[in-house]
Amino acid sequence: MIDKFFASPEAALADVPHGATILIGGFGGAGMPVALIDALIAQGARELTIVNNNAGNGDTGLAALIAAKRVKKILCSFPRQSDSWHFDKAYRAGELELELVPQGTLAERIRAAGAGIGAFYTPTAFGTDLAKGKETRRIGDRDYVLEYPIHADYAIIKADRADRWGNLAYRKTARNFAPIMAAAAKCTVVQVRETVDLGSLDPETIITPGIFVRRVVKVGATLKKAA
Repeated sequence: MIDKFFASPEAALADVPHGATILIGGFGGAGMPVALIDALIAQGARELTIVNNNAGNGDTGLAALIAAKRVKKILCSFPRQSDSWHFDKAYRAGELELELVPQGTLAERIRAAGAGIGAFYTPTAFGTDLAKGKETRRIGDRDYVLEYPIHADYAIIKADRADRWGNLAYRKTARNFAPIMAAAAKCTVVQVRETVDLGSLDPETIITPGIFVRRVVKVGATLKKAA
């Protein structure tokens, strides 16, 4: 019997190794899987490469992971906001490497990994410092930069509801990067608000099918661990 429910965030992330590449869902605080990030901090994995739209806000979630000195490198589009002080401190101290990726390119690089696309050309960033060292090509009357997919060992994301097969439904803008991240990782771990019986989700509301999900945790409740 397929049952992807795990008893706790800690159990779902117990095997994350040092040096893993992890996609973390969220657009600022919207859709940020805070419970899973807290469990990752407690788990102790270090030298992580993190992919997220931002570089943490305030003192929680991804910001807390950076503050705990668990992140070696971050790929993101918006590393600096008024409350991104943990990233700012670590970056200025030389403790954290940054790869700045335009937001549309970031989304497409993640999507390409899940779709099996080897590389793609985009006009974004051509002629800027972000294109230095990258292959470029003129197609028609425009110049393009070659970009490669972002594959990951793990994706940790947040959804609203899930069944035991791992089919996911999201709530409004909390969806953001989660569906493409789920498809781009070897192991996708999801924190959800509610678990439902198999067959309870309207197929029209399932955005991420369970084939892309390995582990599901209902935050704040006790579930039996998957076999």
